[in-house]
Amino acid sequence: MLALIDDRQRNLLLEHLADAILANVPMLLEANREDLSQMDADNPLYDRLLLTPERLQGIAFDMRHVASLPSPLGIVTKERTLENGLHLRRVSVPFGVIGVIYEARPNVSFDVFSLCFKSGNACILKGSKNAHHSNQAIVNLIHQTLQAEGLPIDVVTLMPPTHEATAELLGAVGLVDLCIPRGGRKLIDFVRDNARVPVIETGAGVVHAYFDKDGDLEKGRAIINNAKTRRVSVCNALDCLLVHRDRVSDIPALLAPMEGRVEIVTDEATMGTEWMDYKMSLKVVDSIDEALAHIARYGSGHSECIITENEATAARFQREVDAACVYVNAPTSFTDGAQFGMGAEIGISTQKLGPRGPLALEEMTTYKWLINGNGQTRH
Repeated sequence: MLALIDDRQRNLLLEHLADAILANVPMLLEANREDLSQMDADNPLYDRLLLTPERLQGIAFDMRHVASLPSPLGIVTKERTLENGLHLRRVSVPFGVIGVIYEARPNVSFDVFSLCFKSGNACILKGSKNAHHSNQAIVNLIHQTLQAEGLPIDVVTLMPPTHEATAELLGAVGLVDLCIPRGGRKLIDFVRDNARVPVIETGAGVVHAYFDKDGDLEKGRAIINNAKTRRVSVCNALDCLLVHRDRVSDIPALLAPMEGRVEIVTDEATMGTEWMDYKMSLKVVDSIDEALAHIARYGSGHSECIITENEATAARFQREVDAACVYVNAPTSFTDGAQFGMGAEIGISTQKLGPRGPLALEEMTTYKWLINGNGQTRH
């Protein structure tokens, strides 16, 4: 039934939900404060959990953006007529029911619903206990908006924040078509190791920036600062800075904007750490070869960056780095579905089978083959 809803009606629902978000800011913030009161403000997850009027405005804006995008359904991605006259079309369709398991990020509840609803999927939300009051308020608001539009509320379901609910979701063969974990390495590993339903991994972000011997100092300083400090708790935040040995004397200038805010760690044992905090690893390398080898060893396949004015070096970096998003002279903070013009995202896929990078509308569809004949039989 959900896949048969007219796209105009989908868009109208999302517009009305965006209006409802802005009209219910005090209620949403009150629920969020209840969650925040149970978490230490020094916890790196605190910023992820935090809702503000500005963030809610951003969520409403992204929801309107999703509504404005073309429908991802019914798109013919391949078409041909065989010699025997059979006409083949490969057409995009919804997965059906998508379960998303995520940690202390209540904005994900809105993002998942908007993308799933627009793409014709029902969604099952399994948030953490840290954000349960926020998630409950959000889903209640979605249900109220669906009811007002005469649409079934069971297109979105919030599960209890328990381990038993996680196990139930991961074992729902025949009921759940796809499960997407969004969170840290521990959560992702658990889902991958225990799921009996198909899974798309949204991997942890161990993110590097390599300042090349031909890097521009001013660009580098701005890029590194933005990648590290814009929001330290998100998966695209910078974790490790690699600097070419010829530019060691520029390290103080590169780090100057972060002085007093970011702790620099040079211990080899910390390499490969996803900090999610005001900490950053630093290593001096002798060449781009060593930088590439370091990223290959410690990177998570999420986002990597090079700062260089050498076009050949930049091209080699993008060619050889194995990651979902590879940047030249731009910060990894841009790894985001909304920033990519996709409206919103469910997460950043780091796996190679299936979608990779931001999971947005197009990635929430699969396809089926439609074959039209005129009585042909196979010999």
